[in-house]
Amino acid sequence: MIAKFIREYRSFYFAYLVLAGSFILLFYLYKLPSEFLQNALLLSLTLIILLTVGLFWKFRNRMRALEDYVHEEALPLLNKPVDLAYLNLIEAEKEATREQLLVYKSREEDLQAMVKMWSHQMKVPLAALSLMSQTDNLHQKDVDHQLLRLDNYMANLLNYLKLTNHASDFRFEQVEVREVVVDLVKKYRNQFLQKDISVTIDGNWLLKTDRKWLSFALSQIIDNALKYNKTGGKVAIELNEGISISDTGIGILAEDIPRLFDEGFTGFNGREHQKATGFGLYLTKRVLNQLELAISVKSQLEVGTTVSITKVQ
Repeated sequence: MIAKFIREYRSFYFAYLVLAGSFILLFYLYKLPSEFLQNALLLSLTLIILLTVGLFWKFRNRMRALEDYVHEEALPLLNKPVDLAYLNLIEAEKEATREQLLVYKSREEDLQAMVKMWSHQMKVPLAALSLMSQTDNLHQKDVDHQLLRLDNYMANLLNYLKLTNHASDFRFEQVEVREVVVDLVKKYRNQFLQKDISVTIDGNWLLKTDRKWLSFALSQIIDNALKYNKTGGKVAIELNEGISISDTGIGILAEDIPRLFDEGFTGFNGREHQKATGFGLYLTKRVLNQLELAISVKSQLEVGTTVSITKVQ
């Protein structure tokens, strides 16, 4: 505390020493009586000691108030411009910390909701596989279908964690989108066959993007096109300076479309058919934003849905 006090008022004491030295020099040059000099120095020293005691008392109170300025009774002591500047700085830091804590709390709540939903969804294919095993009814196509669902749910969780923790590794390169789409159709071929859904792929699009993340985003859309399609339906994929994926499924309510990409939103179809986690399209939107791609949806009940992806202008 004393060292801080000296640093705070060092210019004041330096000025006093300069004045005292000048005073002594004048007495010496004019050969004034030494008794006058001694009395003058004693008086000035007494005054400086009393002034130091008063200044130190105020300084100590100010320092204590700064260390714990949350007490309202201490605030009147902090009335100097430098004190107010410190208070504003501290308050700004506290506000930034509060905002950061709110962000972390929101992320934690979102993660808990995601894990809860994910664990609930994981039980469905696991229960199906368990039932197949118990009834000795392990058909390869059915097993592959459930394993694909498990793989998709796991990918959703891992990619959600990557995006929320800003640990995603985007690597942009020239990609032929048709190749990505063909690989995804092959991945879902059993589902296409099980529901007797035909698929067509027209055109191509050479795009500078991240192949892995684009594949993930498109997989969510194709998965929905299969999930909510009718038996014997169709999926049409067109590639021409953009991506258009159309299906002949059950369609989406008009009031649900604006919220399709909200986190955790399942809409009427998800609640009615118990197939949605509410995170697939949310992750798709986030990934496409990172890839500088825009997504839009048009749909008509009992007619079908078209999802369009274009470059952000």
